[in-house]
Amino acid sequence: MNIEVPIEDRVRPTPTRPPPRKRRTRRRRRRWLRLRDVLNAALLLSVTASIAIMLVVGAQVRKMPDSSEWVVPDRAPNIRVLARNGSLISNRGQTGGEEVGFADLPWYVPAAFIAAEDRRFREHFGVDLVGLASVLLDSVRAGSITRGASTITQQVAKNLFLTSDPTLSRKIQEAVLALWLEREFTKDQILELYLNRIYFGSGATGIEAAAQVYFAKSARNLSLGQAAILAGLLPAPSAYNPKADPELAKQRQQLTLSAMVRDGAITPTEAEEAYKDTDADVVASRGSTGHYVADWVEALMMSYIGKLEGDVVVYTTIDHNLQSFAERTIRDYVRREGGNGKFNQGALVSLDASGEVLAMVGGADYARSQFNRAVTARRQPGSTFKPIVYAAALEKGYSPDTVAEDARFDFDGWSPRNDGDRYHGMVNLRDALAYSFNTVAARLAIDVTPQAVIEMAARLGISTNMLPVPSIGLGTAEVSLLELTAAFVPFANKGFGVVPSVIERIETKNGLVLYQKDDSGPGRVLSPLVVSQMNDMLVAAVRNGTGHRAGLVDWEVGGKTGTSQNLRDASFVGYTAKIVTGVWLGRDDDRSAGIYGGTLPVAIWTEFMERAHAKMVPVELPGYRLLQENYVVQYAMDSETGLPAINKHTGAPVIEILARSSAMSTP
Repeated sequence: MNIEVPIEDRVRPTPTRPPPRKRRTRRRRRRWLRLRDVLNAALLLSVTASIAIMLVVGAQVRKMPDSSEWVVPDRAPNIRVLARNGSLISNRGQTGGEEVGFADLPWYVPAAFIAAEDRRFREHFGVDLVGLASVLLDSVRAGSITRGASTITQQVAKNLFLTSDPTLSRKIQEAVLALWLEREFTKDQILELYLNRIYFGSGATGIEAAAQVYFAKSARNLSLGQAAILAGLLPAPSAYNPKADPELAKQRQQLTLSAMVRDGAITPTEAEEAYKDTDADVVASRGSTGHYVADWVEALMMSYIGKLEGDVVVYTTIDHNLQSFAERTIRDYVRREGGNGKFNQGALVSLDASGEVLAMVGGADYARSQFNRAVTARRQPGSTFKPIVYAAALEKGYSPDTVAEDARFDFDGWSPRNDGDRYHGMVNLRDALAYSFNTVAARLAIDVTPQAVIEMAARLGISTNMLPVPSIGLGTAEVSLLELTAAFVPFANKGFGVVPSVIERIETKNGLVLYQKDDSGPGRVLSPLVVSQMNDMLVAAVRNGTGHRAGLVDWEVGGKTGTSQNLRDASFVGYTAKIVTGVWLGRDDDRSAGIYGGTLPVAIWTEFMERAHAKMVPVELPGYRLLQENYVVQYAMDSETGLPAINKHTGAPVIEILARSSAMSTP
């Protein structure tokens, strides 16, 4: 049986579809659900990360002292050593330069550092989030850390309080301290801290030290080009050091100038002019001018003012031009004449008639050896010591015309000899000193007693302990060149002792005087008669004796050469009425220097003294001409006591100078 199905039952019905708007709504809902899940996950992750960061930061903060105890540490004091004309000799201290106030710098100096190191310094709160994000993005793209993100404030925090270890702990503490600095100090104060504490290479810490080291000028006088070079070297002071690699330093300078143009600090024209400015070239090495002096000054001043509480300025008696000339002369002679087993070191001390040090050279090359051979070293002066023996003899009653025997003799097993074992019989003391006869000096030392010689040396300013032995008359006791040179000053200044001085005064950087030199000294240590007689003999030693290579046109010059045993040391101390200078050549070991005091030491002395006296009017040595013109110089006698008369005002013996037909008395 056939059953017929209606056609509508044979066709499958088509499902009913929702309107298009409802379909879009469901799709949006599904996307929103997925986004919500992502956002929830992100939020959870960020909250978790924030909590973790807070816990880590909190842990690091808890390790730090309470913020109430945070104090910016004092900067190590600087000692600025100046010559008598105010020019800089050197800076001493841990930094190599004094602290400079922000307001004392040209405006473009801090602007250069902001452009090069932290362009948003004026806007951020210590940590630059924009800069940090930029660094993170660049690093993600490059697959490694491309550059640092520390702000100037963070660098100050690190330099003041932390180490340079690149650890997460240190970076967190750095950021915390940066926030504290921004709260406690103004932007200008933070910049000042930064510029005075940052390291610039070549031993220079702070902008002033860097300016002096690289450009031989104060940071107060830096040009735009120079400021850009200093700002450019900070990321790597050793690599970008303008002394080590001038071309790379110029490239870094150009980057800094471009950054300043970018920030609107300068115009493109100003940048181009600064880049071409030859004043921005690093200065050539200035050698070692004054470094021995600065070391000596630093050692002395501590005994004058004690512990330093801040930067100080030391005004010295040093003549900057003479100091430079002395160092150059010593260095040139050692290089040219030394070597081949001969001398390899030299020293020089020059004093005026008041005892102020005009120049002092402690060695041939400060960079190689900082040992001061003029002040610290003690060596046998040889015959240069003999004038002290003769001065003691003159006080006992000898005179330049006294006759003594130059011949070998034996004294308790000691038998002094002349150079070359040559002897001359009966000679006067003038010739014996001029030609440096050892036997005569030995006889005098024995006669006046070695103790009297030591007392005369002490009176003339030699403080080194010496043994009272007969050989002291030949200069076997070790003394410093400074002491020996100072001992000749009374011959030049009418018999007054001096204490060598190199520091005139010490002030704070604000002008407060901490120390002022006392001009008082030992007073008269030699009578006018002895001064006249010593000048008579020591002028003869230069004109006729072992010092005959010395001499200055129109000046009366006295002096004495010296050579120690086995030619180990060669020296000469000579003087005019204005300046006394001592020169030593030798070695640091015990080997022979291969020269005599009357040769190269005299040559160096002459070159230096010609320069020192170039603009001076000649002055006679005290009492010398009176003896040469046959005046009779003697002590005035007190008619009542029969003893030498004493000036009641000065306490010195009264000297009579008797002319051919008249007499006059002078104290």
